[in-house]
Amino acid sequence: MLKEVCVENFTNVPEVIAKGADRIELCDNLAAGGTTVSHGVAEVTITYCHGKNIKVMSMVRPRGGNFVFSKEEVDMMKRDLVHLKELGTDGVVLGCLNDTGWIDEDAMITLLDVAKGLDITFHMAFDQISTENQLKAIDWLAEHRVQRILTHGGPLDKKIEENLVRLKEYIDYANGRIIILPGGGISTKNLDLITSTLNVREVHGTKIVD
Repeated sequence: MLKEVCVENFTNVPEVIAKGADRIELCDNLAAGGTTVSHGVAEVTITYCHGKNIKVMSMVRPRGGNFVFSKEEVDMMKRDLVHLKELGTDGVVLGCLNDTGWIDEDAMITLLDVAKGLDITFHMAFDQISTENQLKAIDWLAEHRVQRILTHGGPLDKKIEENLVRLKEYIDYANGRIIILPGGGISTKNLDLITSTLNVREVHGTKIVD
């Protein structure tokens, strides 16, 4: 079982690795769902993690709020992505939507082109895609070489245990074409239930290691 621990800045990185984190999702401003970290934080964290043979997935998101980004914000994301790639990040975590509840295909194609060679996670923007379009979104992301989708399976105000049926639908539909990475409310207390119910090999959270 691969445990991806979401961290805010570098502060807790040594501790969560010591406790069994297998991969780090690096972001700032977790209260807003995570944004891109500074140059210094990225460089120190990536160097430290690689010294421990731990991969780093870096958040690329210029602000909190919704996932509908302007052209200027997409340009910021491109620049941050290039920068993180130069620092040696193993992958990036990103997601862009349009105002109709669908993937911003142009923005995503632009960013995916810049991110060639990196591991790609489409983050919980997926949960903001209209329900009737989510399976189609799995198709689109799989076809555009995205490796995984981080999803809570429904609104974040619902416990993840209440979303297991929907998460299983995603996993069955994906059928190995793309990894469905459950997250949001997973802890050491419910980890076994979720992994056994969903039969997943990767999980994500801030509290999944003791």
